[in-house]
Amino acid sequence: MLRCPICSQVLKQEERIFRCENNHCFDIAKEGYVNLLSGSKAGDSTGDNKEMARCRREFLEKGFYAPLAQAVGECMQRYSCEGDAVLDICCGEGYYTDYLTQRFCRRYYGFDLSKNMIRLAGKRKCGGVFFVANIASIPLRSGSVDFAFHLFAPFHNEEFCRVLSSDGVLVTAIPGKEHLYGLKEVLYDTPYHNDEKEPHTEGLELVEKIRVRSTLNLDTREDIQALFQMTPYYYHTPSEGMRRLQERDTLTTDIEFVLLVYKKL
Repeated sequence: MLRCPICSQVLKQEERIFRCENNHCFDIAKEGYVNLLSGSKAGDSTGDNKEMARCRREFLEKGFYAPLAQAVGECMQRYSCEGDAVLDICCGEGYYTDYLTQRFCRRYYGFDLSKNMIRLAGKRKCGGVFFVANIASIPLRSGSVDFAFHLFAPFHNEEFCRVLSSDGVLVTAIPGKEHLYGLKEVLYDTPYHNDEKEPHTEGLELVEKIRVRSTLNLDTREDIQALFQMTPYYYHTPSEGMRRLQERDTLTTDIEFVLLVYKKL
């Protein structure tokens, strides 16, 4: 499955390293992941930092987004078979892959730009192969992925089509209209609904649309801040809105996801 990010040749595992026929080598870290970004320090300062990775892991482990994980699992059960290769695109700290490995027998792979996230994913020891990589250049053989899922990350149509097999399926999530509206009511003087804009695609056919809804009742400041850090609002909120949120001990908000299921044409 893995290919060398330098010369694109197949990578083979030899004990604690991956090596290609041109003798490019990539160490497997003690946590169990491999860094396939160019440069020895690549990934150290890209993507989410250690604190954001830790907060996200702790938040997700409490099951707040379990309805989304369940919905992805149901899609995977319908559109893939035992032993198929499954790719978690921009997998973060591995929560969704870990959830799926406990329920379905597949070959799991996951990558993220953040080494801090992948380090936590590797520590899960769930049987998935985790690696640091860029979504614009996924180090996997063309046509090698049977089922991929992609939750709240940039959409790279060309690379997704390249790695999917001839009858491969991609599940992507976009925020539903009401997603986190209760949070936005605290952050912004004029909160807004999401537009549910679908990504532009070529070579992919939309075959199913699934709406997932639930309500979060957060009762600690730590959980509220962890949720906030997982959102793009963390980077685009006025200081007054951030102050209001920091003063909250509880927060109730709907979460709503729209899963778009694509088949490769």
